[in-house]
Amino acid sequence: MARAAGEGEVVVSRGEDGTVHVTGGPVAASDFTRAVLDVSGAVLAWPVLGGAGLPTAEIHDVQRAQQWLWAVYGEQVAAAVHACAVGELTSVRVPAEPTPLAGSAARLGFGHWAARWWPASHLDGIPALQPDVLGLELAALTHTCQQLFDADDDQPDDCVAELIGDHEAALDALIQWWHSTPPSSDTARRLESVLRTVDDAADSSGLDGEALRHLRTALDRPRPDGTPVDAATLFARNDDYALAAGEPLVTGGRVIARGTVTNDWRRYPPGFVDASETAVSWTARALGARRQIEVEVVAHIAAPVAEVPLAAEVRVNDGPRSRVPLSRRVDVWSGRADLDLPAGEAEPRIELGVLLPGFDPGPGSDSGAEREAIRALVRQRLATAATATQLDAPNSPPQNGTSAPFLAEIAAATTDEDY
Repeated sequence: MARAAGEGEVVVSRGEDGTVHVTGGPVAASDFTRAVLDVSGAVLAWPVLGGAGLPTAEIHDVQRAQQWLWAVYGEQVAAAVHACAVGELTSVRVPAEPTPLAGSAARLGFGHWAARWWPASHLDGIPALQPDVLGLELAALTHTCQQLFDADDDQPDDCVAELIGDHEAALDALIQWWHSTPPSSDTARRLESVLRTVDDAADSSGLDGEALRHLRTALDRPRPDGTPVDAATLFARNDDYALAAGEPLVTGGRVIARGTVTNDWRRYPPGFVDASETAVSWTARALGARRQIEVEVVAHIAAPVAEVPLAAEVRVNDGPRSRVPLSRRVDVWSGRADLDLPAGEAEPRIELGVLLPGFDPGPGSDSGAEREAIRALVRQRLATAATATQLDAPNSPPQNGTSAPFLAEIAAATTDEDY
């Protein structure tokens, strides 16, 4: 049996079901600490909280995967994967050769992670990423990584045309940002690279439209000496919350107990709930002979306001779990329900979680330490993005890899919003 992989090495092994695994380092335990990319014949994964090394691969179709294996890991790993697939080997330790495609794939995987798990929070002071800006950079990265994909329809991350179509509204703002940035700076080079790659991707996909024609015109003309533009002006979001048709909570009565509970990010889609640990709170009241629980959940800035069956799952004193429908009013999801409590109960044990029925995988183990580590990582990335912008001098060296900030991170770090 092969030893664990060392630096610059991976372990290639064949499972009992025929799946071939390539492992180069630790595998993240929680899904929100793992960046994942669906590629041709395989799934690639990177630990978000670890260093940006080679991905772990779970290969279910080795023949399809051979088109990119050598370009991500090197020829020796590709050969070892083939040997394991045909039964010549069961496990082997092989030197790997990190490549430019491996770095681009890691960055693309992290970008998809950010679109899904970025812990935006008013309570914690973590700004949201502008989805159109992130979406266009993901489109450019996906086009750059086309060797990872093939013509089959089982690769949801091969979505260049969809990303451009969904997020082309930000093209004009990116062009203005590019024109207003010192041309020899790293930010200007990154903006130009994204814009030119999006243009090439749109052309390859047969896309057309006014925004894309304006992009082509801007790229064909000499770059003007633009007037400096504040990213806060270009990417400011409308933070006004529309009122939903929810019924306000009834106040009054005697408070029996209150508290805050774990906010499990895995139980609802992104953009529904503020990511803070203190975003979910409850109050148990005595209203005459009735016992009632009131639930309040701070809404994410992008949370939908109607026809969404978000719910709180409540368990009292180790009893059965019941659900409380929640509706959004202004910036809070709220709901209430009767509690089955003895009249003399003074300290009920309340377990509560927020979920979206049909999406919810069920309650998981407590992972508060990992969530806090994610917040620390995001704060560090935003600080780096802000500093990189402040020090963005002409002829500054380019930043690459997953550690380099995305344009959406730079915009978030330099946008003055009420967080």
